[in-house]
Amino acid sequence: MELTRKCEEQIRDWLRQDHQKALLVDGARQVGKTHTIRRVLSSENQDYVEFNLLQLPELVPLLQQARTVDELVLGFSVFTSHAFIKKQTIIFIDEVQCDKEMVSRIKFLVDDGSYRFILSGSLLGIEITNLLSAPVGYLRILKMYPLDFEEFLQTASVSADLIEYLHNCFLRRETVMASVHDKLMNLYRQYLAIGGMPEAVSYYADHYNLNGILQIHRDITALYKLDFTQYEAENKRLILSNIYDSIPSQLLKQNRRFMLSDLKKGLHYERVESSFLWLKAAGVTLTAYNATEPRLPLKLNEKSSLFKLYLADVGMLTSSYGMSTKRQLLTKDSRFNAGGIYENAVAQELSAKGFRLYYYNSTRIGELDFVVEYGGNVLPIEVKSGKDYTIHSALSSVMRNEQYQIEEAFVFADCNISSSGRIIYYPVYMTMFLEAEENDPGLLQKIVL
Repeated sequence: MELTRKCEEQIRDWLRQDHQKALLVDGARQVGKTHTIRRVLSSENQDYVEFNLLQLPELVPLLQQARTVDELVLGFSVFTSHAFIKKQTIIFIDEVQCDKEMVSRIKFLVDDGSYRFILSGSLLGIEITNLLSAPVGYLRILKMYPLDFEEFLQTASVSADLIEYLHNCFLRRETVMASVHDKLMNLYRQYLAIGGMPEAVSYYADHYNLNGILQIHRDITALYKLDFTQYEAENKRLILSNIYDSIPSQLLKQNRRFMLSDLKKGLHYERVESSFLWLKAAGVTLTAYNATEPRLPLKLNEKSSLFKLYLADVGMLTSSYGMSTKRQLLTKDSRFNAGGIYENAVAQELSAKGFRLYYYNSTRIGELDFVVEYGGNVLPIEVKSGKDYTIHSALSSVMRNEQYQIEEAFVFADCNISSSGRIIYYPVYMTMFLEAEENDPGLLQKIVL
């Protein structure tokens, strides 16, 4: 199945408007960067030529040594029969992380004005050494994630009219028609089982075979672990793999805060902090930091040594648990506790929408799954997978505390829309309608460590 991505319109907007900037598309491996760029350029009938630095490593010294754009194009012409036409040809350089200085040199390429440039790659927050001095005024940054739930709905041919109806219910807080709600919850459970990695979603849409999806996720995991060995020192490879492999078991616990003692008894955060930051910067994990108080700005209340860790794709999480977990999700097995899976999916959706993730925990009050900045206020979010979604003592306590001045809270669960005072209950699939105020804050914020 050919999948349409929301970010395609942003690439088209760059084609139409940002003639004085290059485009940099960042994201974890296998989220669809290369395919999406090709798809948009082809659909817009753009003349483009593509070079992959991983497949053609001999291009890296060429990029580094070229003194002019004409010299660069002359060198490129050795590797392609494509005709370069000034003011028309777009040069697409993929796997740009193989040239650590490329982003800092983009100014000279853009200033020349002869050609337009698209850069794409993974591990950019790790491999590009001059990131802090990168000429961001010459770059338009686009961060790609796995498909969110709304994009996943293509597999069921859900119409734009139905999505608009659901969005209006979200905004007006009106109950969703029972038949529609049931259909969306069934699709959401499919999303939990399949996830948003484009290859897995396309495979499911074409074959409806979960065994094939398990293998796709295993192959992607193998690629991630290959990156651990290729891009990190030997003494860090094992800890990276151990952290990554421990996330599924950590999410099965009632307290889902990442516990270092599960890796090694007596381990201190300072010794392994760089490994956690590596996984986050590579885009393979998502981090929710502890906020010591649910007050604005949350960044000032951040305690970065306390955090919850999620996989970047919920389908890869459920694959790590095995086929029985996927089967229990799809059959709505009431004995199955899917709390950690639901929470991972919500973290994934919020991250894709530009939210920086926090959670709040107090020994006196308890824990809030997430707190985010939304509409100029702190928004507490609870995620529930069972029928007791109206029981949330920590959330109720925080809402009663006048010093926090919290206007409302959302509970996302397997339920229809309702409210109780300032607490609004939404079906969990409606996380797709949350949107951060600034969803394109730029590279330094997107991959901030």
